[in-house]
Amino acid sequence: MHRMIRRLIQLFLGLALYGLSIAFVIRSGLGGNPWDVFHQGVSGRSGISIGTVIIITGASVLLLWIPLRQRPGIGTISNVFMIGIFADIGLGLLPQGPTLPWAWIMLITGILLNGIAGGAYIGAGLGPGPRDGLMTGLVKRTGGSVRIVRTCIELVVLAIGWTLGGTVGIGTVIYALAIGPILHRTLPMFTIRENKPVPAV
Repeated sequence: MHRMIRRLIQLFLGLALYGLSIAFVIRSGLGGNPWDVFHQGVSGRSGISIGTVIIITGASVLLLWIPLRQRPGIGTISNVFMIGIFADIGLGLLPQGPTLPWAWIMLITGILLNGIAGGAYIGAGLGPGPRDGLMTGLVKRTGGSVRIVRTCIELVVLAIGWTLGGTVGIGTVIYALAIGPILHRTLPMFTIRENKPVPAV
C-alpha cells in the first residue's frame, strides 16, 4: 500500500515537473525537443494553447496504441492530461528570456528538470507516456530497433513542427545530446522496484 502511494506521488510530481520543464525550454526561445517543436508549431497555427495541443496530441497518439495492442496504465492516462496542464501553467508564469544569458539559463534549467522529471515518472512504473508507448509498440510490431524507430518518429515530428513554425535551434541539438545521459543517471535513482519474497532455504 505504502509502495503504491509512493509510486502515485512520484508519478504526479514527475509529470507536473515535466510540464513545467517544457515551459522553461519553450520560453528560452532557443529550440526544444522534436515533440515540443511540433506542439509549438500546431499551437502557433491553430491559436490553441501549447498545453492543450500537448493534451490533444497525447490523446491522439494513444488511439494509435489500439492497432499496436498496447495497454495504457494510470501513468499513461495521467501523462496525457497533466503534462499539458502544467506546461500551460509554466508558460503563464514564465516570461520569454529577455536576454541571451537568461535564455541559456532557462534552456539548461528546462533540460535538467526534464531529465529529472522523466526519471521520476518513468521510474514510478505505472505505464509509459503515449509517445513512448507508440515507440515501443512500433518496435514490437515491426521488429525494428528502438534507436531507429525513435529516430524516425522524432525526425518526422520535428519536420512537421518546423514546417508549422515551431522553433528549431541550438536547444534542439543540446536536448538531443543531453537528455539520454541525464536520464541514464536519474532513472536508476527513481526506479521503484518490486519487493520479491525471499525463497525458503
